[in-house]
Amino acid sequence: MTSLPEVPTAFLLDFLTKLINTPSPTGLAEPAVALCEQTLQAFPRLTLERTRKGALKAVWRGAREDGQRALTAHVDTLGAMVKEIKPNGRLKLARIGGYAWNTIEGEGCTVFTRSGRQVRGAVLLTKASTHIFGQEVGEMKRDEDSLEVRLDARTTLEGETRDLGIEVGDYVAFDPRLEINAGFVRARHLDDKAGAAALVAAIKALSDAGLQPARTTTFLFSNYEEVGHGAAHGLSDEVQELVAVDMAAVGEGQNSDEFSASLCVKDSGGPYHHGLSTRLRALAERHQIPYRVDIYPYYSSDGEAFWHAGGDVAVALIGPGVDASHSYERTHTEALVATAKWILAYLLEE
Repeated sequence: MTSLPEVPTAFLLDFLTKLINTPSPTGLAEPAVALCEQTLQAFPRLTLERTRKGALKAVWRGAREDGQRALTAHVDTLGAMVKEIKPNGRLKLARIGGYAWNTIEGEGCTVFTRSGRQVRGAVLLTKASTHIFGQEVGEMKRDEDSLEVRLDARTTLEGETRDLGIEVGDYVAFDPRLEINAGFVRARHLDDKAGAAALVAAIKALSDAGLQPARTTTFLFSNYEEVGHGAAHGLSDEVQELVAVDMAAVGEGQNSDEFSASLCVKDSGGPYHHGLSTRLRALAERHQIPYRVDIYPYYSSDGEAFWHAGGDVAVALIGPGVDASHSYERTHTEALVATAKWILAYLLEE
């Protein structure tokens, strides 16, 4: 059995740090796509191009041209847009992506105006002060009507907020609050920047080892996954298999954990391709990669987006275990490395 190249863990964590600290809510993910493009330019055997939708494609010619493969990870994240500028100068939000409103309460945020100005703020209840509203604060339902953005600017009127350059439709990015401690990686938006970092680290490992994929492979970094159509297009007709690399949901009743990579065999869209999933399990066992098999009831992936768009490929889904998905998430370096190793094993499979 051929041993796998060493995963560059320090590089993986450094790139993940840069990616997480690059705001990229769906619709405004260009800075994160550009960071991936800039990083991958260091590997001359990759051919890079953008899709019309703004995603990044990187093609690496393999030892064989037949049976082409693809892997995808998304760099867009949850976020919001300005739905309304309220009479008191604060902002009502419209969600981007599927998260619960209570998970963003108290979070710092940045409003990105059309002119390029960035205005800081925080997401708070409309009745946030316990000293004023007492028990009502705890009893309020958290939703689009009870949460608002308090801007860090001298504004108490709608007109004053508009004078800042803020308008309906401006993007709002939530602070990631990244911290790496004792091997744990805690931050917002590990979904799916953790998967993207593992994918880039695997590319670097293969390149540094002077190797190439067994089959010509397309790496697709998508930018609209959180709204359901990220990888719906962007792969050539020659691709026969697609492995989506996205976070694995950790929690009560689940088999995934924060220290392993996971294989999702079924989610809300139904089962993934049994044959490809079985091969991936065999690869993990052959290379002693710690992995779990799981089913996610409220989940979909870019692989399914491609299927729904008519893609005629086998699709499987792997990724690092992430606790508290679509909230303040956490994974472990061991899960990131396991995912990168699994990607390497797949790239090198004859």
